[in-house]
Amino acid sequence: MPIIPPPTPAPSPPPHQPSFRGNEPEPFTYLTNFSALSPAARQQHLYALIQECTPSELLFLSTTIAPLLKRDFLRALPPEVSLHILSFIDDPRTLCRAALVSKYWNGLLKDEYLWKTMCIRHGLSRDAEAVESYRREQLQENAGAIGSGAPTSSAPAEASHGVLFSPRGLQPPRIENGGFPYRQFFIHEYLRTSNWLAKDGGKLLRTHRAWLHPHPPEPNMPGHLPQDMGQGPANSAIPTSIAIDALWVVVGLANSRIHVFSARTGVLSRTLIGHDAGVWAVALVSEGGAPVGRDPARWPCEGDPRVAGTPQDEALPPALRTAVGLDGADGMNRARTRRGPPNPFADGRRSKQPPTGKPSYPGGASDGWGQPNALVVSGGCDKELRIWDVKSGYCIYTLRGHTSTIRCLKVLHGRPIAVSGSRDRTVRVWDVQRGRLLRVLEGHTQSVRCLDVCGNRIVSGSYDCTCRIWDVDTGACLHVLRGHFHQIYTVAFDGVRVASGGLDTTVRMWDAATGSCLALLQVHTALVCQLQLTPSMLVTGGSDGRVITFTLKDNTFTVVHRLAAHDSSVSGLQLDERFLVTSGNDGRVRLYEFEHGADGAGTDAQCRFVRDMCEQSESVWKVAFTRETCAILSKKFGKMVVEIWSFKP
Repeated sequence: MPIIPPPTPAPSPPPHQPSFRGNEPEPFTYLTNFSALSPAARQQHLYALIQECTPSELLFLSTTIAPLLKRDFLRALPPEVSLHILSFIDDPRTLCRAALVSKYWNGLLKDEYLWKTMCIRHGLSRDAEAVESYRREQLQENAGAIGSGAPTSSAPAEASHGVLFSPRGLQPPRIENGGFPYRQFFIHEYLRTSNWLAKDGGKLLRTHRAWLHPHPPEPNMPGHLPQDMGQGPANSAIPTSIAIDALWVVVGLANSRIHVFSARTGVLSRTLIGHDAGVWAVALVSEGGAPVGRDPARWPCEGDPRVAGTPQDEALPPALRTAVGLDGADGMNRARTRRGPPNPFADGRRSKQPPTGKPSYPGGASDGWGQPNALVVSGGCDKELRIWDVKSGYCIYTLRGHTSTIRCLKVLHGRPIAVSGSRDRTVRVWDVQRGRLLRVLEGHTQSVRCLDVCGNRIVSGSYDCTCRIWDVDTGACLHVLRGHFHQIYTVAFDGVRVASGGLDTTVRMWDAATGSCLALLQVHTALVCQLQLTPSMLVTGGSDGRVITFTLKDNTFTVVHRLAAHDSSVSGLQLDERFLVTSGNDGRVRLYEFEHGADGAGTDAQCRFVRDMCEQSESVWKVAFTRETCAILSKKFGKMVVEIWSFKP
């Protein structure tokens, strides 16, 4: 049966028949004709074409043309030129906003050269303590990361260089100074400084309270410090001394107790019990560090054979021998005492050091000699010097020799040597690693009220109206500084100059090398009770409530600022490269900021009041701070209150 095909539509038109496309010109022909026009004719043609476009077509043209007009000038330039242009920006927030523009800009702005320049411009290169503190934290974080298998913090900096420069065929730049992370360092310091300056900046870690006088205990009351519950009257819990470092806050009390708080959490970690009377002086020896000179574990400190005591270290249990760096820590000592990397901002230059060594820290702490544990050295009314292990809370040594109250105390940097001053008119030098007396420095005719140390030099101030400069290694009295006509209450020593103040309301500056008086500063109207020296500045505080700053440039000792800081006596004063913190018996703690001049030097720094650091109390006894922690000891509602603040980012 034949198959009939289905019907089909009309046949296609033959080739000569026109199609339905219309008479639009070919695009290729149109572009060829347009490109052949002169520039003026092209502009006229485009103008006429735009006039005929609808609004939707104009919007299409705008969205199409706008991206074509953008030019990334930093990408178009060589990376070296781009970095040089960006180095003129002095506001870090501008750099952060620029990093959001594109991935290329983000990679470009991770270059460490830019952030090194930013650190120098903002004065961070002058703060050697900031660099060392950041390095210690970085080492601790990297050690924890290695133990857990996580990448270390130095990897991102190296990766950023490779991503930035490899597209152009250039080699990644050499990372200077062991790969110091300038960018991360600047971010950390910028956030920390912002926390100090903010109106409600900082975090209150803990508030501890204790009754100043014996009081019936309230059981299970959180946040209250333990009280003496023995028979007989208890002494007042007034704080008499404080020492602080990056890990610990140590407070000595008139009731013979010593409280040790964690500087990172604010928790009360230890209460050291052993003194029979009030504690008047404490010093904190930070863990680790590097020995100055020979390793004291192998070469014991030499003492005066006429008075030197017998070492007590042979009777110590192994745990306490390890705590003071004698046994079981050789490998740790070698790791801790390796010479650290150079200053990342030194550019090959050696940093200037005082001729006699490193000055003492104003917070009452000192660098260790490589021992694995932090130590506390304390003295008071029971005439005994005690050395404590912070980790275990045990008393390592009890050193006797003074015949009256120990009034002041210092520990040398990197050496197991403590120096104590007493009302028995002597200054004594102790070996706190082996537990023995080394020397007795005699010469004062009345009570020794204050001490300061720098390297192997000691400066003591006495109620006999004189200061004396001693050599700790020989016991020789190098100079007797006479000039005050009343009792001396405070001294400061930076290795080059000595500042002394006392009840005669004057401050005297002395040349430590010759013992001559450089200046007599008559600026206070009452007892001068607070002094601190920096390489460029002297700051004094008095019972008249004033805080006065002087410049040390060219030994002119010119007054820079007279601050009416408090309504009554200044009870505490401490400053660093950036901030000045003062406390007073009026119950206030005040923060000031130093605004340095265009040359970046501290000689013309202007002091600006920032804020009150805490609520006003009845009185503030002590204040001390490190870069990230501040401890305030005050009186509120009949109680001793310890506030520990953190400014860590």
